[in-house]
Amino acid sequence: MGAGTVVPLSLLRKVFADTRPLKVKEFRRLWTAYVVANIGQMMTSVAVALEMWNLTHSSLAVGFIGVCQFVPLVILGLYGGALSDVLDRRLVGLWASIGLMVSSALLLTHGLLGIHSTTWLYAVVAMQSCCFALGNPARQAMIPRLIGKELLPAANALSMVSFNTGMTIGPLIGATVIATTGHVWSVYAIDAIAFSGVVYATFRLPSMPPMQENQERRAGLASVIEGLRFLKGRRNLQMSLLIDIIAMVLGMPRALFPAIASNWYHAGANEARISALVGILTAAPAAGAILAGLLSGPLQRIHAHGRAVAISVVAWGLAIAGFGLTRNLVIAVVLLALAGAADTVSAVFRSTMMQSAAPDEFRGRLQGVFTVVVAGGPRLGDLEAGYVATAVSLPFSVVSGGCFAVGSSGHTTRGTRFPKQTRPHADSCARNSLHRLNRKLGAASANVCLLD
Repeated sequence: MGAGTVVPLSLLRKVFADTRPLKVKEFRRLWTAYVVANIGQMMTSVAVALEMWNLTHSSLAVGFIGVCQFVPLVILGLYGGALSDVLDRRLVGLWASIGLMVSSALLLTHGLLGIHSTTWLYAVVAMQSCCFALGNPARQAMIPRLIGKELLPAANALSMVSFNTGMTIGPLIGATVIATTGHVWSVYAIDAIAFSGVVYATFRLPSMPPMQENQERRAGLASVIEGLRFLKGRRNLQMSLLIDIIAMVLGMPRALFPAIASNWYHAGANEARISALVGILTAAPAAGAILAGLLSGPLQRIHAHGRAVAISVVAWGLAIAGFGLTRNLVIAVVLLALAGAADTVSAVFRSTMMQSAAPDEFRGRLQGVFTVVVAGGPRLGDLEAGYVATAVSLPFSVVSGGCFAVGSSGHTTRGTRFPKQTRPHADSCARNSLHRLNRKLGAASANVCLLD
């Protein structure tokens, strides 16, 4: 381009996120609060893993953190979705946010008092997971009530920006703070303060009682089952959920990062160097996710969503297997970034498929299912990775996980038809939102999944 060349506005809109939802003050306030809170939460995630590693020097013990997160997610994630369909979503989100802030305060107390208890850490992590499982479906389900259906894809894209900003910056800041201060409790203090903003922003939201058709429904097992039955016969949705579980459970090496830093990249027992390396390794997938979002323009021309999900999971598995084979830190970071980029593409289409298919009266419960899968899979993957690494070896755990993700992707999608559009009742929403979502994810990413 020569001097004075003007970039067409239409081209910019294909790259950068649509910020119109931020003109709605309630959404803007909540989004800003979560940008800060997500950074604090990811700082805490790194701090807990490092503290557990320092206490036990066991990858299995670090992986067991995932179990303490996974069990509450499964039990309460579905119930949290049912609650958000029958109660005031603002109140559900508010109490869950308060619980998350209290959890950070308990971790701070643990550090300040020098308790050094693995049981305490496991218990607080489980408490955090309970609060997240109850509150996240409500938070996701109330966004359409704040900004309307037309701006929903843009709002989701901005939410992904918020999440991946935390995923990228949080681990690096957390590792730097721990390496500088020598205390993990300093991270917990920052997290507790950061999450107070979410409590305030949720408190300022308008009341969001259930829609008329849900006023007589009760949140219970029957309601949860009704939500699960909605998925019956929707093969594409079932496949998108199952394939994500497989990729995250079999191919998620996050719990091994402390051991990998110590053994593969010569950090030894140097806690400051281990902290720095874990921060880099944790941030790499999120950085790749953001880059994939910036280059996501071509995704709007892809209409076979299910097939795109399957191909993305194969790419994820290959990148993870490559990460397990290399001992060059630069190559390792690049491969993790590629894995994060692949997961972003998968998440874009999984989110579009799920969101397009969900009528309002089922939105909370389907978000509950989505929360269990996207957030629960990586937690179970932590245990799987830690167990295999302990029973066999670190390299085998990482490489085999990536290879199994590749193979299982092909097996899971075998015989599945990939229509170019969703079911009839969602066609209008899908047509109007697909190209916007994949265009406006320019600065965002979704993976949930991955490190959630």
